[in-house]
Amino acid sequence: MNTNQKVDVSVYQKAKKGNLCCGDSYFYAETDTEFICAIADGLGNGEFAKESSQIVVEIIEEYVEASVEQLVNICNKKLQGKRGAVLGILKINFKSQMYTFSSIGNIGVITIMNNKKKKRNIPNAGYLAGIKRTFKVEKGEIQPGMRFIMFSDGVSDKELSKDYFTNDDVHKVTDIFAQEGFDAIDDDTTLIVMRYDA
Repeated sequence: MNTNQKVDVSVYQKAKKGNLCCGDSYFYAETDTEFICAIADGLGNGEFAKESSQIVVEIIEEYVEASVEQLVNICNKKLQGKRGAVLGILKINFKSQMYTFSSIGNIGVITIMNNKKKKRNIPNAGYLAGIKRTFKVEKGEIQPGMRFIMFSDGVSDKELSKDYFTNDDVHKVTDIFAQEGFDAIDDDTTLIVMRYDA
């Protein structure tokens, strides 16, 4: 981890069994004032799914300074006529010491406090495909050592309940997840584990 960075990030990604191309795309970046992370999962799998998820990630990179709410709306508009995608976006503002996120469809977000207490958030139903819709944005205060786990639907509830997910070292979490052996994965899988340190 770069000593100047406030958020340590570890990523695991694998395509659905039998597919060369993963339909999930992700992006994360940190500036002096904030951190952003997003996972987009194109509907279905393979190349067409990748096209939709890649569009979403490119939009987020282009409008990286927009709010979570603005980003979801922009992505939704740009997906009109496309296959559609589900999306999770997290932003951490270092100045306000607040985090905001929204997830639509099957992108999950878990927050883990320093006492290892986990909070799993319920995503907004549906997906983005150009249809105007309302969705909720979650907000909260950040604490040093707090972890965020963002994942697509290839990560099962059974896995998420395991103790290693509360490990302080984000790289150990993804390493153990990878070692558990997912030869029979039924879906594209993306797991991003993040730890905030002031």
